[in-house]
Amino acid sequence: MRAIYLDCFAGISGNMFLGAMLQAGVPAALLEKELAKLPIHEEFRLEIADVVKNGIHAAYVDVKLTGAGHHHGAHDHHHAHAHRTMADIRALLEKSSLSMAVKQQALAIFMEIAKAEGKVHGKPADEVAFHEVGAVDSIVDIVGAAVCLDYLEIERVFVSPLTLGRGFVSCAHGLMPIPAPAVAELLLGWQTEPGTEEKELVTPTGAGIVKALGAYSEGVPKGFMTECIGYGAGSHELTIPNVLRLYLGEYHGDARGQLSVIEANIDDMPPQIYGYLFDRLLVAGALDVWVTPIVMKKNRPAHKLSVLVEEKVKRQCIDIIFRESTSIGLRIMPVDKRLEASRHIAKVETRFGVVNCKVSAWDGKLCSLSPEYEDCRRLAEASDVPLKAVQQEAVQVFKERLGD
Repeated sequence: MRAIYLDCFAGISGNMFLGAMLQAGVPAALLEKELAKLPIHEEFRLEIADVVKNGIHAAYVDVKLTGAGHHHGAHDHHHAHAHRTMADIRALLEKSSLSMAVKQQALAIFMEIAKAEGKVHGKPADEVAFHEVGAVDSIVDIVGAAVCLDYLEIERVFVSPLTLGRGFVSCAHGLMPIPAPAVAELLLGWQTEPGTEEKELVTPTGAGIVKALGAYSEGVPKGFMTECIGYGAGSHELTIPNVLRLYLGEYHGDARGQLSVIEANIDDMPPQIYGYLFDRLLVAGALDVWVTPIVMKKNRPAHKLSVLVEEKVKRQCIDIIFRESTSIGLRIMPVDKRLEASRHIAKVETRFGVVNCKVSAWDGKLCSLSPEYEDCRRLAEASDVPLKAVQQEAVQVFKERLGD
């Protein structure tokens, strides 16, 4: 599968990511053409330059605001633009003519940042008024990142330990310690270090990309075959090169990423135990758990338990099955490949109320739309209408939004 490895020895920001992707092969004209599909395309223009940072040739991407004359500067934290909520950004993306895959990728990044900002400020994610990340340049960075990933058909994003920087940074709420609270929230559980530089090296946009898309790797992963390396420049002048190094290549996987299906035929377990067993396996990290009715020897009805797991949780799930079920034998089969449609949650406003819909796309095209059952049930009961009426209207409203 196509993959990238981000070497963040000098941190990561949105424009550093774009610059590295351009050096790795994304045509600048393609990026500009796709960004022109945004409803706010008249508010900005891209300036792309070749720069040298401590002897390293890198691409620097600057978002110029056509009306205000501001520019990236220290990137995410120094713009007095109109604030936008998550709902505003979702509407902006939905009005654009970008592909479904790009919209979903961008929304995934925005949602991670919204959840982090919401936790910091004590608000629901949808009610958070983005300050820096709602600004035009950060919207361009995030949507641009999704465009680049889609163009290069990237399926996996690996990320190194992150160097955060030290000191304080000025933002909409005043002086904040580095890392800023939202960045610290986004990077919970990630391997980080402050480094020696008195600068903010990981911005909210950069942290959002890492949180939404990244998988941690101390170095270039085993099984990763590098084809080229790109460098994206940041805005700072540091004692170290202020660049993001991006490795582009093919990832063939290793034992840590392999999938297996664990199976057991069970004909003597009380049905109540299955629900408990499912919960334990999913909490342990199983990707999926299901049962299939079967007929065993002597025509005995039974169930086949199947558990899809990654290598890192396989042993734990095996222990749970032996401990919690009546099975005394298991089959383990490797899975050659697992394909997933990209997905996100879209909020749809019906005359009955708001319904969350699961939206999935494959190869940039909508392949599945499913209104959330609990939302539809709650609204149907409140309005005393058939459940199917709420479900059908949610689907219709979403299709109308897409122009179907």
